[in-house]
Amino acid sequence: MFDLMPIAFRNVNQLWAYILTETLKRLGLTCAIICPGSRSTPLAVAFAQQVPEIEAISILDERSAAFFALGQAQATGRAVVLVCTSGTAGANFYSAVIEASYSRVPLLILTTDRPPELRDCHSGQTVDQLRLYGNYPNWQTELALPSADLGMLAYLRQTVIHSWERAQTPTKGPVHLNIPFRDPLAPLPDGTDLSYLRSQFHPEEFFAGITNPCPIPYASFPIPKEWKECDRGIIIAGVAQPSQPEEYCKAIAHLSQTLKWPVLAEGLSPVRNYAELNPYLISTYDLILRNQQLAKQLAPEMVIQVGEMPTSKELRNWIDVKQPRRWVIDKSDQNLDPLHGRTTHLRISVEDIKVEERNLSLSPDYGKQWCDAEAKVRLAVDQTMGKIDEIIESKAAWLISQILPPETPLFIANSMPVRDVEYFWKPNNLGVRSHFNRGANGIDGTLSTALGIAHRQQSSVMLTGDLALLHDTNGFLIRNKFVGHLTIVLINNNGGGIFEMLPIAKFDPPFEEFFGTPQDIDFAQLCATYNVQHELITSWEDLRQKLNPLLTTGIRVLELRTNRKDDAKWRHDNLRKFAAVIAI
Repeated sequence: MFDLMPIAFRNVNQLWAYILTETLKRLGLTCAIICPGSRSTPLAVAFAQQVPEIEAISILDERSAAFFALGQAQATGRAVVLVCTSGTAGANFYSAVIEASYSRVPLLILTTDRPPELRDCHSGQTVDQLRLYGNYPNWQTELALPSADLGMLAYLRQTVIHSWERAQTPTKGPVHLNIPFRDPLAPLPDGTDLSYLRSQFHPEEFFAGITNPCPIPYASFPIPKEWKECDRGIIIAGVAQPSQPEEYCKAIAHLSQTLKWPVLAEGLSPVRNYAELNPYLISTYDLILRNQQLAKQLAPEMVIQVGEMPTSKELRNWIDVKQPRRWVIDKSDQNLDPLHGRTTHLRISVEDIKVEERNLSLSPDYGKQWCDAEAKVRLAVDQTMGKIDEIIESKAAWLISQILPPETPLFIANSMPVRDVEYFWKPNNLGVRSHFNRGANGIDGTLSTALGIAHRQQSSVMLTGDLALLHDTNGFLIRNKFVGHLTIVLINNNGGGIFEMLPIAKFDPPFEEFFGTPQDIDFAQLCATYNVQHELITSWEDLRQKLNPLLTTGIRVLELRTNRKDDAKWRHDNLRKFAAVIAI
């Protein structure tokens, strides 16, 4: 720490930046993403001085940098810092800030700015950066101009501590600090006499007591009487990325076994990847509910939703029509009921629920109906998929669910990949750690997020379509800073497959030009441009061999070419057939 002091006392800007970075280091910051620029020079120098305690990664494209930071924060559960220069640079963070807000991912955004006297006078690279991200941040403010006054340094320290806490409590999310600097920006003397401060400033005393805030433990929540007395209830294990997935799955299993309620587990819930913990797991609910007679018979009286509502429109429509009494279990302070039903939000974790007893068998009728339907539909799906030799889009998710190395981090892109995962992801005991950007459901930053998740983690995999990958090819510029391995399973159907599932697909023109939007890209050439490995996969056995074991370093694209029209027709023909195997 004392090695940093000579730089810190070069000028008031550098002193300010030192206080800021040193405070963050002591709070527990381990990663800062620095985008190049001039106005951010004091912070870039200060973060560089904090290496290796804080890893400082330079990333050229601000949008890519923001999603890389988002991925890192997802993977580690810790806040990541983003730094940029003034002007439009910070605007490129916006889509990642929105995603972080809705997905509850902790980010600390530091946008540097011109001082007040250079605003609103056409000074270069100056835009209005106050409240740049609207209402999306958990908290936001503009710092005062740097000052060598000891009281102002204390103000800076406490504001940084508050910012760090607000990024993590009561709900994780982004925090924005706008930070003005006057010249000189480089660590050159600025005429300020800092000698008096050297004698007054005692670092160990100044930074004493700074610790990473711990979450406040919640007293255990007793199971409500009305739950215990209901024999037609279901638990929905929704979209979730818990930091302790096994404990999360155990808590849901204990609740299920106590109430004798089945667990409808979204493909983006860890429950499907810890199947042995949840004996009453229902993975094919979307397909089951396409059987209208069965959907009517299975109407619940009560629903416990853990995490966010699954993607399935079939499930959402079913609940909306049946209007059961509902409880949402999630520590978030946000409204997690898009259906606006008779819902009570319990602002607790599922692990906080006190399980008094365990009943190891479901109620004879209702629960057995669900389990019987699951067994039949699961068998139909597995037998159908097992017989498919040609490369079709839907089989990729089904196969990947069974072959990845244990605990592999997997990033699932939006549009069709998340839906195929929900339809077909087979329950397993591999402990796959699924990640996704389902806050705003956009395709922004797909590759960069996946690289952020994989950075310094176990060898990782991304499942994506061609448009989502092409939308973020600047993410490949991170390759020289990336430590670890990412395999990209690319479903290349030359366009937007999800639009083939919508009514607009029947109207061409304008469908193909404005919705299908084929890009006709040679991905082998694209990968060669970025010096990224590319392989064309021509059989399922080839894919199986390439995904287990995984490589340990670098970025690799495994391309599966499919026919967009045929993929859509296969889904149309088969999704309802799977539930038709159930005798009513």
